[in-house]
Amino acid sequence: MMRILHVASEIYPLVKTGGLADVLGSLPPALVKRGLDVRILLPGLPGILNGMTGLKPVMRIGPVFGAATVNLLAGRLPDSGLEAYVIDAPFLYRRDGNPYVGPDGHDWSDNHRRFGLLGWVAAHLAAGELDENWMPEVVHAHDWHAGLAAVYIAQNPGLQTKTVFTIHNLAFRGIFPIESHLDLGLPTRKLTPRGIEFHGKLSFMKGGLIFSDKITTVSPTYAREICTPEFGCGLEGVLRDRSADLSGILNGVDYAVWNPDDPAIARRYSVDDLAGKSDCKRALQAQFGLSTEARGPLFAVVSRLTSQKGMDLLLAALPDLLRDGGQLAVLGTGEGDLEAGFRYAASSNPGSVAVYIGYDEELSHRFMAGADVLLVPSRFEPCGLTQLYALRYGTLPLVRRVGGLADTVVDVTPENLAADRATGFVFDDAARHALGARLTEVCAFYHDRDAWRQVQRRGMMQDFSWDGSAANYEALYRSL
Repeated sequence: MMRILHVASEIYPLVKTGGLADVLGSLPPALVKRGLDVRILLPGLPGILNGMTGLKPVMRIGPVFGAATVNLLAGRLPDSGLEAYVIDAPFLYRRDGNPYVGPDGHDWSDNHRRFGLLGWVAAHLAAGELDENWMPEVVHAHDWHAGLAAVYIAQNPGLQTKTVFTIHNLAFRGIFPIESHLDLGLPTRKLTPRGIEFHGKLSFMKGGLIFSDKITTVSPTYAREICTPEFGCGLEGVLRDRSADLSGILNGVDYAVWNPDDPAIARRYSVDDLAGKSDCKRALQAQFGLSTEARGPLFAVVSRLTSQKGMDLLLAALPDLLRDGGQLAVLGTGEGDLEAGFRYAASSNPGSVAVYIGYDEELSHRFMAGADVLLVPSRFEPCGLTQLYALRYGTLPLVRRVGGLADTVVDVTPENLAADRATGFVFDDAARHALGARLTEVCAFYHDRDAWRQVQRRGMMQDFSWDGSAANYEALYRSL
């Protein structure tokens, strides 16, 4: 039975800031169903320590990485029952709030030590030094937080462990001052342009890209995009050099969590009986003070409120949405100016625009069920999960043709409607006029109830479960 260690900084439902947590909550159980022996390594953040069951000590490690007390614990995750290792380093991890950012809104100043330790422990697990009863054959590291796992493993040429590194978002590159290598125990020979040096600093992301045996990202289109200057974030040359080892494997959805037979929503419904979706819409409108007499569709946003997500484009195009009788409900948090912009839009358009600044998991389910359209106008999008959730709820995604959005939403065109392939709406240019024009077309299409129902049902029948993605990951592991 092949042994796989996943290494990541967050996992649903214990700690979640974005799609990474959803992936870690779903992919390992899907691999276990395929017969693999999978364990997970996590930092001892409060939500993780409090949410695990049966935690017991495996080995005392510290002092290391500036922490006097470091212990490796093992226990089980609450929903899946999977075994997981937890690094209990109170000085580094027992902090309230966001895993990466302090109360002042800036990154924790010792993030290089906090996540360097994560990669270091993964490497020593691979060497059999921390748990004599279990050694991984493949270490699968996720995003920059785990990027040094491959670097530390590569420092030991005697290790047979293979490494896979998955890019969830290349824009977050884990960049730190070059002198941080002294805290991390990295030799100076690694601090070159052919190593982890990045414009006079060091990058955890680049470490993962250079030293892993295989690189994946979370959609086929994004795998091609990041090899170009527009999307490569300064690492496109590295990715082109490693293109033979780079592949895109689309993220999946846990349909046990995201489906319209959902206890969190006002009334359950299905692809064969959509009546309950209207009740869900009325309940969402009532909860947020939106008019039930609007002549257009109810658009929703469930997103980080950032320019990457195209939220500035949406604010600029909002007059087009409202002019055609549409409504907007927003759930998210992010850049201060965009939060303020949406708050102002809500105060200026009572009954038509509603905003909830923050994140609430149960409320996100009610948004998916109650909206007619989910807006994802991203400037770039490695995969995107919300559009996949929306499809299963019969909520039509309106997306920009980038990354995983391009791979998962089939545009409403006459040809696609005739072939019964259409599942949502797509636009191309990251420009206010392009989004505004598409919003106008969506509002017009909304009044063709038969065609709208056809697209809803086609979207609800799409299968983006983890089964196919897990099979692709298993094939990648076995190729190593």
